[in-house]
Amino acid sequence: MLDLELLKTLVCVVDEGSFTRAATRVHRTQSTVSQQVRKLEQSVGKTLVLRDRAGGNVSATEDGELMLAYARRLLAIAGEAEHVVSAPRAARVMRLGVPEDFDVSRLTVLLAQFAASHGDVRLETASGMSSDLRAGLASGDLDLALVKREPGDGPCLAAWPERLVWVGGRSRDRDATAVPLVLFPQGCIYRKRMIYALESAGRPWHIAYHSHSLAGVQAAVAAGLGVSLLPEFACLDTHVELGEQEGFAPVLPTELAIVTDQRALGPVEQDLLAALKQAIADDAQIAAA
Repeated sequence: MLDLELLKTLVCVVDEGSFTRAATRVHRTQSTVSQQVRKLEQSVGKTLVLRDRAGGNVSATEDGELMLAYARRLLAIAGEAEHVVSAPRAARVMRLGVPEDFDVSRLTVLLAQFAASHGDVRLETASGMSSDLRAGLASGDLDLALVKREPGDGPCLAAWPERLVWVGGRSRDRDATAVPLVLFPQGCIYRKRMIYALESAGRPWHIAYHSHSLAGVQAAVAAGLGVSLLPEFACLDTHVELGEQEGFAPVLPTELAIVTDQRALGPVEQDLLAALKQAIADDAQIAAA
């Protein structure tokens, strides 16, 4: 096996054209540099440099030139390997999507714990409508997502039923001819359920307020701007649950599901999946399956 240190000395001697100058460059004595070149010559059985006794100059022989070409390549590869191995590793990116109307109070704590225990992973979490999260999975922009959906709507990694209730404010208009609705944007499954339920019952309705955020919908309902359909966990003390006596029949549960892009999950994805399951269970946000 060729010694990289000896090859480095050979390159230095030929580049400098002198044992003396090469010794200064590598911070060794001239005799040590000379010995290293001789050792390399002995290992390959060839004379690699010629010494000009009169002027003290050094030049490569034909075999030396051949060895130099390989030496430079080997030293370059060794330097590259050292740089790559010693450099900080680029963090792997894990991208998670959560619904816009999902209570993330417990989830954020568990995601922070996941990030702390996976130093080589950069977790990116984005919120949005479930329809947008599905599109993100399909395009490869997300690795895992929590989505609100109709029960059993496709494969998933885990799923829980989500009980929905009609809610209004304490100061709501009970005599309104058309039901004022507080809605999430188009694509929200709650919005679809509300409109379908009222139209099936023959009750007129109109949009009183709409918001992308759960907090916005909760506040609008509490203020008496209208009624809405929310998951049970999202009902506030300032809300009043509405039932059949108020003209609001129960609706079937929706489903909160963890979905992916169909790839097999590795250890990191499995750990993130466990954190999501724990967040949902710990918050008791949905009824037990």
